[in-house]
Amino acid sequence: NSKIQENIAIDEQRSVPIDKAMAQGATALFGEKYGDNVRVITFDKDFSIELCGGTHVNSTGEIGLFKIISEGSVAAGIRRVEGITAEAAVDYVQNQLHVFGELKKLIKNPKDPVKGLQALLKENAELKKELQSFSAQKINDIKNTLGDKVEQLNGIEFISEHVELNSAEAVKQLSFDYIRQKNNTVLLIGAELNQKPHLSLIISEEIVKQYDMNASKIIRELAKEIKGGGGGQNYYATAGGNDASGLKNALDKAKEIIQSSMSA
Repeated sequence: NSKIQENIAIDEQRSVPIDKAMAQGATALFGEKYGDNVRVITFDKDFSIELCGGTHVNSTGEIGLFKIISEGSVAAGIRRVEGITAEAAVDYVQNQLHVFGELKKLIKNPKDPVKGLQALLKENAELKKELQSFSAQKINDIKNTLGDKVEQLNGIEFISEHVELNSAEAVKQLSFDYIRQKNNTVLLIGAELNQKPHLSLIISEEIVKQYDMNASKIIRELAKEIKGGGGGQNYYATAGGNDASGLKNALDKAKEIIQSSMSA
């Protein structure tokens, strides 16, 4: 941009012997083929001397403004730089300034937006920690009540329960936390996550081995009730769907499927 502002006039030489052009310091592009005589374009002999057959501005000032908008690798040892000029560059800068202005309003610290953003990021991190703490406490509270929901099915503990949790990760943590100290339990958890039905089935490994149960196979059957699909491992599987009204049917149907698996 400093060279653009110098408004350097073009120096065009035609039919220059290529050896003479190269001796002047002209840049030749790798892979290009040149004849015996070439066209030499110069904008300040100490800045840009090129072999070129294309069009050029009469002086650098006509470019107005040059703005790089991207840079990246396109092949081994080759990088691409993309830029815009003139009115397109001015429009780009004006748009970026508008966006920056809107961000300053949102951050509510127009004098030092960087400091304002840092404060927001810090506050967000603290709120996330607090939310994680609340979530952990809620998971623990639900886990402590699951023991009251146990049904005995031919010697195994079966639980099928709808819970209020806000993420699949929280449901998974609840499932594993509960069954960690159990060796004869089948636990099916149902929840609505972002208004979408979610099922989580975990089976003690001893039961998987004894009855050759497959949580993935069972969850796919239950997923039909919520108009969805799922899968996983023999001992743990999950499913999602589009019909939250089918959650109760899925939770009720599980008991029948587990009993059938034990008698197969």
